[in-house]
Amino acid sequence: MKTVLLTGSSGFLGKIIKDYLTLNRFNIITLSRSYKSDVVCDLSKQNPLLTNGIDTVIHAAGKAHSVPKSRNEAQEFNDVNVRGTKNLLLGLEKVSLPKQFIFISSVSVYGLEKGELINEEAPLLAKDPYGLSKIAAEQSIIDWCTQNNVIYTILRLPLLVGENPPGNLGAMIKAINSGYYFNIAGGITKKSMILALDVAKTIPLISQIGGIYNLTDGFHPSFESLSSVIATSKNKKKPPNMPMFLAIFIGYLGDFLGNKAPVNSIKIKKIISNLTFDDSKIRILLKFKSEPVIEYLKNNVI
Repeated sequence: MKTVLLTGSSGFLGKIIKDYLTLNRFNIITLSRSYKSDVVCDLSKQNPLLTNGIDTVIHAAGKAHSVPKSRNEAQEFNDVNVRGTKNLLLGLEKVSLPKQFIFISSVSVYGLEKGELINEEAPLLAKDPYGLSKIAAEQSIIDWCTQNNVIYTILRLPLLVGENPPGNLGAMIKAINSGYYFNIAGGITKKSMILALDVAKTIPLISQIGGIYNLTDGFHPSFESLSSVIATSKNKKKPPNMPMFLAIFIGYLGDFLGNKAPVNSIKIKKIISNLTFDDSKIRILLKFKSEPVIEYLKNNVI
């Protein structure tokens, strides 16, 4: 039975990874800022005090994607995602080194707002604080693992799906529940997504191989199909449609109002642009089959 150090164990994805690995008889050492963790540590400020015998590290801790409202908030991405990663690596150097290191990264490293089936060979063009912090963290891990002969795996993830999801999906569910969600121009825009549980299932399979991989459900659902199945599961009416010209006008109005507006023209542009990622690399390697997000939503209330 392998011993796994899991950072970010109290987060949305961390909890799911922990439950799955525990169920499959892995010995889990949790690390987070929560007092309930085995190792209580704020990685952005200190090196963790670890013990020998860690076979695998899963680094899922990090500051989640958001738009910073101040310079201090932007700096937090560097503090948590970059400095936190380096502090973890320094802590590992003080004990026997692990055999494998898995890092939970993001498709935000590509820095793209639109595109279809973007693969791992695409350049890393992120300019925002979150994407830049993930690029820097990836490079620190690659350098450290290469130097110390540790197998590294980097999983670049899109929107995560599961019970009580955070981020944009959580905001969509809230809006549908409240009756103020609209699809724009028929909601035909497609986005890549992945079930958090499928991420957890993939980790033991890929950890001994290593490499850099995108991971999606392989179907990239449209906003219309996503919102319709969520509305049905919540016993709500099918979300109405907003014409494109009206959405564009609201975006420009948001530009005029500034931070007071919930949307602006940049956000509207993102909403109406396809953004999907190609994960055939890991699918072919592992013969990996993920559950379609839409099928999961049909059978589960989130």
